Amino acid sequence: MSERNIMLECINCGKKYPSDTVIYRCSSCGGLLDIILDYDSIKESISWAKFKQRPLSVWRYYELLPVNPKLKVSLLEGGTPLYHAKRLGELIGLNNLYVKFEGANPTGSFKDRGMTVGVTKVVELGIKSVGCASTGNTSASLAAYAAKAGLACFVLLPAGKVAMGKLSQAMLHGAHVIALKGNFDQALSIVEQICNEEKIYLLNSLNPWRLEGQKTTAYEIVDQLGKVPDRVVLPVGNCGNISAIWKGFKELETIYLTDTLPKMTGIQAKGASPIVNMIKRNLKLIQFTDNPETIATAIRIGRPVNWPKAVKAIRESNGTAESVSDSEIITMQKMLAKLEGIGVEPASAASLAGVQKLLEEGVIERDETIVSITTGHMLKDPQEAIEIAEPVNEFESDIIKIKYFIESKLAEVVKAVR
Repeated sequence: MSERNIMLECINCGKKYPSDTVIYRCSSCGGLLDIILDYDSIKESISWAKFKQRPLSVWRYYELLPVNPKLKVSLLEGGTPLYHAKRLGELIGLNNLYVKFEGANPTGSFKDRGMTVGVTKVVELGIKSVGCASTGNTSASLAAYAAKAGLACFVLLPAGKVAMGKLSQAMLHGAHVIALKGNFDQALSIVEQICNEEKIYLLNSLNPWRLEGQKTTAYEIVDQLGKVPDRVVLPVGNCGNISAIWKGFKELETIYLTDTLPKMTGIQAKGASPIVNMIKRNLKLIQFTDNPETIATAIRIGRPVNWPKAVKAIRESNGTAESVSDSEIITMQKMLAKLEGIGVEPASAASLAGVQKLLEEGVIERDETIVSITTGHMLKDPQEAIEIAEPVNEFESDIIKIKYFIESKLAEVVKAVR
């Protein structure tokens, strides 16, 4: 796709910018930006049959990505499993519950979808340094893709608030890690200012090019499921992913590859739920959470920068938003692991905890086809997993005692089955 067919556009005032403009907010009104493609030319050259001739990945759909595929910086991201969660679905009362496991991406989270496109854009622009603020997953992903592209990488993290699994990734991939004595929202404010003043390219979800990669989740869901689901449920933090996936579904409809749209449903933790508050109270302006707190560190965000896009996605799709407690998140994290063999970090489990809660409230109907997106791997936060899991049973080298223990556990299984 040629550069002349791609524009940046403010979602608020409509001002347009050339695609080679390095800008993160509208210079006129401060609004968020979106990428505008020439869908009339795209739809003439693509089809599901053509897509299926290529490996299942983000770049299977390169005609819909606004960067030069010949310059792509890729770690073979995308192509993540879509599991039919039969046992979990049966337990909570759903026949058609599916889990899109984004933890299978190269660095273990959905962020890789955005970074492959975002860092490719950096290469197109000829910029040599990238930066971000992060609760963990963004820094891990950006560090890996920056390493692949040979770029300098700077990440700002809230000190003491990032899980070791994520922090270790950023460090090992060579990022310059700055621990800020503050929260994510403060870190984002600082890094945005620095990137505007220095020759460092910002790759938080404020950057619309990054969201273009994340919209491929929608394409893959339809590709794998064979249809558009009734509802897509996902955790919401800085709000880029829900809006990106909604854009992906709308694009498929625009270019006549689908003829229906799903209800977009965002789940937040109770200690960080400004979007839920806005949707439930039908507010026009968001009320931020100044001191967000939750075990789900990936969505511990009180001032989500992409809230206008997220709220629009939820309202346009006739979806909804719900909050869940930390205890509900932990319970679902354990259920998903034990019933389906899928290990996710707490924020990911929030989406399925939200599904269960909305089903119990009667918002979700039992015959709906639901895709719940789990955004990060369990190993992102191994310490939390250890703390909530069954304890290790330690014995001396005594086969009799060990056999007795095993037999007692087998008896419990038989009793449970009966």
